[in-house]
Order: sequence, then C-alpha cells, then structure tokens
Amino acid sequence: MRYWHGHGYGPGHGPGGWGLAVMAIVSLLVVVVLVLLAIALFRYISRSRRPIPHTPGAAGVAGAGPGGTHGWGHGPTPEQVLADRFARGEIDAAEYRHRLETLRSPGGGPGGDSSEPGGG
Repeated sequence: MRYWHGHGYGPGHGPGGWGLAVMAIVSLLVVVVLVLLAIALFRYISRSRRPIPHTPGAAGVAGAGPGGTHGWGHGPTPEQVLADRFARGEIDAAEYRHRLETLRSPGGGPGGDSSEPGGG
C-alpha cells in the first residue's frame, strides 16, 4: 500500500497553485452570498412585522376606517382631510358642515352618498 493506487498527496498530486486560488475564491463567494441572503431575510422579516398604527376611523369607531383593525391603509381619515381643506380655506363653513354630516351618516363616505351625481 505504499502508492495506494496513485490517490495520495505527493509530488504531482492534489490541487496546485491555481486550484488553491480558485477554491479560496469560490469559498469566499459562497460566504458572501450566504451573508447577503441572511441580511435580506432579516430585513424582510423585520419590515413585515411592523405594526399598523391604530387610529379611530370615521365617526370615532375603532376599526371603521383607515388604519383601523380592518387595515384599509395608512394616512388621514376622510374627516381629517375635510378639516384640512376647511383650514386651508378651500371650502366654506356650510360646505364643511354638509360634507361632515354626509361622512358621518349611515352609508356616507366615498361612494355612499346618493344625493351626489353618480352616487347610486
């Protein structure tokens, strides 16, 4: 068993200089890819677990509007948008009161007012 069928690391056998360099580069690339995948997975998991801010919806009922328990989305409620328009002077007091009553009435809100053209 001295030569063991030529499968030993002796002169002329095993990886040479270029073989060692290629193995080192491939190993380094594998480690870099694994680290990048771990970072991407961590960012994905941490982003998907952010809580949705809980704000009362229209008419002050929790879960009845944007940001509520039904998760319609983020941003201001329709009443807040209306109040901002009134504060900027885009609408007058009478229009503000009329639209606020429409929002607070049953079936009010976007697409629920039958007195407007195309509302149903």
